[in-house]
Amino acid sequence: MAKTDNKIENANLSVTDKLKSLYKLQLIDSEIDRIKIMRGELPLEVRDLEDEIAGLETRIANLEIETAQLTTQISSRESGKAEANALIKKYTEQQNNVRNNREYDSLSKEIEFQTLEIELCEKKIKEHKIDIEQKTIFIDESKNRLDERKKDLEQKKAELDSIISETQIDEEKLNKDRETIATNIESRLLYAYSRIRNNVLNKLAVVSIERDACGGCFNKIPPQRQLDIKSSRKIIPCEYCGRILVDPEILEK
Repeated sequence: MAKTDNKIENANLSVTDKLKSLYKLQLIDSEIDRIKIMRGELPLEVRDLEDEIAGLETRIANLEIETAQLTTQISSRESGKAEANALIKKYTEQQNNVRNNREYDSLSKEIEFQTLEIELCEKKIKEHKIDIEQKTIFIDESKNRLDERKKDLEQKKAELDSIISETQIDEEKLNKDRETIATNIESRLLYAYSRIRNNVLNKLAVVSIERDACGGCFNKIPPQRQLDIKSSRKIIPCEYCGRILVDPEILEK
């Protein structure tokens, strides 16, 4: 019921009151924009640093897992090498007790196979150690970069928190005032206001006349149109940029 009452009240407001509300809303939004500009790129920089830190931590974790897997593979190859040496020793001893050339040749082939197995193990161990060495370098570099980025993030967060703490009370009050004023503006006007704000670079949807020109795009406004705007009897958009034009002294009416 309260929302319905508000809609009826909003519809019954004079054009002058509607323009006053729109202009007040613009002034509040401009002040909120100014506070956000004070923060500059800090929120984006903080977010980018957080993303980079998360990426570095994931990279380091993956590299450490890969290094551990390579270490396990080296241990496995070392075991394989030890087993092959043991078999070579066993087959060599057996060759001393063979009864014919066929058994001797068979054992020789087994010894040759185990010798190749040892060479393969040594090759793989060497490759894994090189890989571990490279990954260790990458891990160290990533950890150094991670430490730097964490320090940068700490500094940026401190700067951002300082600015937020300085402006928080003002921003909260502005947002509360904005909410109050917005409830007094009919939905179609509020939508038009928001659409204009989103389509212009300086976020000014409602502007006053300045030196006989639009306060948004600075194009000249004809004298008769200026008189119509000054009367505040209807909502008049700028014919060049579409911004809503108001009399500079409208808040005093």
